Amino acid sequence: MLPNIHTESEMKHINQHFLYFSRSQQAGILALTLLLATALWVPGIYRTYQNQKVADEQPDSLSAIQQQEILDFLTHLQARTSQQKNSKWQETADRLTHQIPAIKPFAFNPNDADSVTLCRLGLPGWMAHNILRYRDKGGRFRKPADFQKIYGLDKTTFETLLPYIVIPPEADKHTPSLLLVNASDSLHPKPPEKFAPGTLVELNSADTTILKKIPGIGSAIARSIVNYRQQLGGFYAIEQLQDIRLDYNQLRSWFSIDESCIRRIPVNKASVERLQRHPYINFYQAKALVEHRRKKGRLLNLKPFVLLEEFSPQDLERIQHYLSF
Repeated sequence: MLPNIHTESEMKHINQHFLYFSRSQQAGILALTLLLATALWVPGIYRTYQNQKVADEQPDSLSAIQQQEILDFLTHLQARTSQQKNSKWQETADRLTHQIPAIKPFAFNPNDADSVTLCRLGLPGWMAHNILRYRDKGGRFRKPADFQKIYGLDKTTFETLLPYIVIPPEADKHTPSLLLVNASDSLHPKPPEKFAPGTLVELNSADTTILKKIPGIGSAIARSIVNYRQQLGGFYAIEQLQDIRLDYNQLRSWFSIDESCIRRIPVNKASVERLQRHPYINFYQAKALVEHRRKKGRLLNLKPFVLLEEFSPQDLERIQHYLSF
């Protein structure tokens, strides 16, 4: 290393000695000094360059590691979210499965069964709608085997329902009958007293005693009318008597209907169980009403259900008479 120069006098002394050398010697001394300085500076510059290079490369390396960690985290999160979602869907499906009442087949006539009856037999809402539309266009099931032609009805379901399909022979148009199927219950052999023609009976308030005074109505028919009226909450049209297989045309002249007597269900408070007890509302329709109320708030009318497959126009027209908003 070069000696340290501490004083101005020493510097002048060195400069005086330096001037005694010849030009070539002075140049050699300067060159040697430069070489020594270079030898001392180059290792430091090289180390600085290497450190800078490592520093420049390190962020990329760290960035790649971080990206891989983020990717692993997102993959794990997505798998966990998907697992939780599938678990929730399964829980919901299991809950709905337990809520669906057991389906017990019963005797029915596919030519006059309404959508409520068809759904209670285990048929989906869209299939019940197709059956009603087929009948509205004039279609008829003339024998039980014809029911198998329904689009979407699988063989197992058909074979389950086949023993319960009852298609009575076409009634003789010239033989009047109030009760189309059970003729033995149609008339009382000796009615105690009958109303004179022109008498009007209010259908929603008459008891069995009053009903039996109408010509052609006996005890069995009177009980059927009162029991069905109790299930409905009241009649809004004389045509509803065909639901219990009565010829309403022969009874039309005897009845008047006061719709204010109808007991309505508060749809914004009623539970699924309460709604589905009504003859015109099945489980799926009751569930749709309650779910819409829970998600969208208070119901004001039935317009939100016009496009749902669970409700046919006929269903909505009938149901509206028995709901209060």
